Amino acid sequence: MDDVFLLSRIQFSLNVCFHYLFPPISIGLGLMLVIMEGIYLKTKDHKYKEMSHFWTKIFALVFAVGVATGLVQTFAFGTNWAHYSRFVGDVFGNALAAEGIFAFFLEAGFLGVLLFGWDRVGPKMHYFSTICVALGAHFSAVWIIVANSWMQTPAGFKIAETATGSRAVIDGFWTMVFNPSTIDRLTHTVLACWVTGAFFVMSVSAFYLMKKRHLTVARPMMKISLVVAAGSLILQAFSGHSSANVVAEYQPAKLAAFEGLYQTEGNTPLSVIGWVDSKNEKVHALKIPGALSWLIYGNFHTPVKGLDQIPREQWPNVPFVFQVYHLMVGLWAVMFLIALFACWHWKKGTLERKPWLLWTLVLSVGLPHIAQQSGWIAAEVGRQPWVVWHHLKTSEGLSSNISAGQVLGSLCMFVVIYALLFALFIFLLDRKIKQGPEAIPLNEDDILYRDYSRSGV
Repeated sequence: MDDVFLLSRIQFSLNVCFHYLFPPISIGLGLMLVIMEGIYLKTKDHKYKEMSHFWTKIFALVFAVGVATGLVQTFAFGTNWAHYSRFVGDVFGNALAAEGIFAFFLEAGFLGVLLFGWDRVGPKMHYFSTICVALGAHFSAVWIIVANSWMQTPAGFKIAETATGSRAVIDGFWTMVFNPSTIDRLTHTVLACWVTGAFFVMSVSAFYLMKKRHLTVARPMMKISLVVAAGSLILQAFSGHSSANVVAEYQPAKLAAFEGLYQTEGNTPLSVIGWVDSKNEKVHALKIPGALSWLIYGNFHTPVKGLDQIPREQWPNVPFVFQVYHLMVGLWAVMFLIALFACWHWKKGTLERKPWLLWTLVLSVGLPHIAQQSGWIAAEVGRQPWVVWHHLKTSEGLSSNISAGQVLGSLCMFVVIYALLFALFIFLLDRKIKQGPEAIPLNEDDILYRDYSRSGV
């Protein structure tokens, strides 16, 4: 049973982590497309139409792979986690149905107009379709976060006993939707997706600037991405603080693992960087005295609850959670410094004369993904051993009719398929980026705008 349990967790983690590479790009690029095409609609400047057309194709590629990988998780609930599915079925059924109706149908329904409607519908109708696709991507995040947040801070339900066991039944739909952690976790996740989209555009723009290609389009793309990245990262700092306050109130064991707090003490320090000595239950780290107490309670003296006040069998894997959480926070700081430094050189007009900085921007495309994966892992592993906080343990959600061999075989199959799919995705993405924005013939509005601009009026 232990082997089946461990392998099932590994398999589901692989599915989730691989799938989660793509939705943040879709959500972030959705915002970028709304901004780019909105500027084109306002100014009729042709270069914004070219960049919108270019990023629309990449958005479609990301969307297709994201849908394909997302379907796998739905089946995994039924195959490996049947008891969990029965327990949360009423809650998840409502949330995932809402995602299909309000998110996927909206996004997929207008995607065809977004891709193929440039010359078939009017500019305003096309922009409306762009907004709908972007909203669909964001709505998808809403309902997934609602479902996951309910697992973290369950509310709006009652336990019903059935012939097949106990299950959670909704007795307050909106209480379930707006459970204590939904808004904070949704805000933090969406901001992270905006950072991901901005760094993606920033990376491609830096590549073109470095290669002296598509400069007319690359320069405004860089400007837009820098503004979105810097703004989102600033907002995310406040969002992260708010999310930590919710964790402190509802999941103190998770917060204690984040900071390696084995002992409850006043003037609780904040660990900046370090490691956990689980044998001696100590943290060797650079610490700011009283900072955690101040961040959580607004003063330096109130003690933050440590693991000594929580039964040991309810402790998560403290060393692992501590490291991945601090990796996420550290990467936020690195991304903020990169965006800030790039903005400064952009304003000075020296960015294009800094090859090392352009290379940094090109390579930084992976940082938001690592940060998001780390944050997600910290949040999920940090609530162990519970899959539904204080109501269902992860070990109790496992299917009873699967063997370790079946799970291991399917796990190996997923690794091979995902490796091939990711290689195909990178190949197609690389080809589209190297091709770059295509020259689009001017329409009547573009010609009028060009002539108007040249007249100097």
